[in-house]
Amino acid sequence: MSAPAPSERAFVPFVSVDNMMKLVHRIGVETMLSGIAEYVEEDFRRWELFDKTPRVASHSKEGVIELMPTSDGVTYGFKYVNGHPKNTKEGLQTVTAFGLLADVYTGYPVLLTEMTVLTALRTAATSAVVAKHLAPKDAHTMAMIGNGAQSEFQALAMKEICGIKTLRLYDIDPKATEKLMRNLEGRGLTLQPCKSPEEAALGAQIITTCTADKQNATVLSDNMVGTGVHINAIGGDCPGKTELASGILSRSDVFVEYPPQTRVEGEIQQMPEDFPVTEMWKVITGQAEGRTSDRQITLFDGVGFATEDFSALRYVRDQLEGTGLYHDLDMLADPDDPRDLFGMVMRANPEGGETA
Repeated sequence: MSAPAPSERAFVPFVSVDNMMKLVHRIGVETMLSGIAEYVEEDFRRWELFDKTPRVASHSKEGVIELMPTSDGVTYGFKYVNGHPKNTKEGLQTVTAFGLLADVYTGYPVLLTEMTVLTALRTAATSAVVAKHLAPKDAHTMAMIGNGAQSEFQALAMKEICGIKTLRLYDIDPKATEKLMRNLEGRGLTLQPCKSPEEAALGAQIITTCTADKQNATVLSDNMVGTGVHINAIGGDCPGKTELASGILSRSDVFVEYPPQTRVEGEIQQMPEDFPVTEMWKVITGQAEGRTSDRQITLFDGVGFATEDFSALRYVRDQLEGTGLYHDLDMLADPDDPRDLFGMVMRANPEGGETA
């Protein structure tokens, strides 16, 4: 007796890198950034519904491998992600990732997708959501310090969602800046390469730091930051990795995603445990103040949190219907009798009869 064909529940939609790129082109990169941003903001407004835990991290001298789980009680999601700054010198990505959504009621996965591209999109979307609430009114110039794999996404999200018109660019590697300028040519931004972080920060209302080295670096020194700016510090994402001088933190109102994680991984790992911070979900829901004056320095200490990946996964799942931009993976064992898993295996013998 042959094994019955799997039911529809055995198959999980899988979005490959190729299909994710096709989805970006079908929707449009800026439209997709805006769409993900809407989902990120919606989930910040639902913050209290979510299971929240710092990511589970396995650190090595080369980098870190992490799992980032969360659930809103109806849907569960997680992301696998690494961070290996040394990879770039070996021709590899610093960050690779994949993610999954599952139905809480059955525990069955309902989506599996690449998240290397999607993480870049969701990180940029999150930065823009935060800047929309914290940046100076009518901000039009952003300094982008660190012009690697994340930079173009950050720039386009800030243009689309926050109205940024001019980018002042610096990277320790001039080829990275050249790459960014080549990629963003003709996209409606004025691009100004700079010779130092100080020059890039000059005249910018928003400063975004996005460097990769796993070290306590001083990408921004205290004297480089004047009053009235908003800082997106998004390069720090693990213990021992920071970008800002501690003096900047002392002069700023600092906003974070999830304090128990950010105090270990973010810029504020440099500060005392009782250093005051404001959670972004409270600003977005009106329970806490964001920018309150023209001279205030606001600082988003962004390390990336699981709810943002959940938002991006939800967005992708909602866009897939009718596109054909996924493969059905025969991923879940699906015996006709759920108690007879062994029988299902035996009936699948291509030779017929019993195996030895």
